[in-house]
Amino acid sequence: MRRLRILTWHVHGNYLYYLVQSSHEFYLPIKSGKPEGYGGRLSGFPWPDNVHDVLAEEVKNLEFDCILFQSQKNYLEDQCEILSETQRQLPRIYLEHDPPRQNPTDTCHPVNDSNVLLVHVTDFNDLMWDRNNTPTRVIEHGVIVPENVCYQGELNCGVVVVNGLPSRGRRLGVDVFEEVRTQIPLELVGMGSEKMGGLGEIKHDKLLEFESHYRFFFNPIRYTSLGLAVCEAMAIGMPIIGLATTELVTVVENGFSGYVDTNINHLIERMQELLKDPAEAHRLSENAKRYAQERFHIQRFINDWDEAFALVTGNPSFSPPLTPLVAGRKL
Repeated sequence: MRRLRILTWHVHGNYLYYLVQSSHEFYLPIKSGKPEGYGGRLSGFPWPDNVHDVLAEEVKNLEFDCILFQSQKNYLEDQCEILSETQRQLPRIYLEHDPPRQNPTDTCHPVNDSNVLLVHVTDFNDLMWDRNNTPTRVIEHGVIVPENVCYQGELNCGVVVVNGLPSRGRRLGVDVFEEVRTQIPLELVGMGSEKMGGLGEIKHDKLLEFESHYRFFFNPIRYTSLGLAVCEAMAIGMPIIGLATTELVTVVENGFSGYVDTNINHLIERMQELLKDPAEAHRLSENAKRYAQERFHIQRFINDWDEAFALVTGNPSFSPPLTPLVAGRKL
């Protein structure tokens, strides 16, 4: 299988780390001061050898097989600044991480090009964006969890993992978190969480072991994509409690792997039950782990991305799967 040379930007560190588990060569433009998108191989991740930093001003002098955009800034501004005219005609993929913000049903995606593949990370996102004339496909998340980390749940407390919660408002559920923690013991983790009495950021390679000791994982977010933090927590066996919105309703089954609801009082009742009944939490844990490790398996994720890269590059070295794909999952 020929290794492709792919240029992309560092937009979401966790996602990028899982993406580069593929066998292809990934090139990350960097700039002095590490402005948005130009941080390259930032610390906190054990980057494999197929990930390379390249000075932004040198990008025009390199050869690539594919350009992978991961934000509107990449697509509307960065490519005009650092790519040559020839490079801008290369096979292109736009990876959309989020659902539409301006209007949940009538927002046109910034890409309107039949020659660009628009990849969504959830079916919900694909459903909500108006894609214009752009072909789309869904590739669901894939995660890696340490083999020696599994759910313990001995702490009579829930854990919440959200970056920037104090400043990101109602969309990320800051008010929901505040309301719930008046009745339920919750520990908040993530960048900027100290402003709300949280523990701050915990590095990626330490986070899952830290989480594993809490009774359940609570996701207060109203409207965003399916968070990798949820997938990772579920894959180590954390029972998931969250709002029944966006893609989460397809991931968590009530009474099987956790609970989702649009009624916050109902969620509080479920949390209280789990705090009183560790055995029930462990039952949910076993189901959550088994389901998540199948749905979010890293090899499935890599295979789906390989197929997407093959589709846009016309690389004959790739063979299509024998089983059809439905929403990023094999039948």
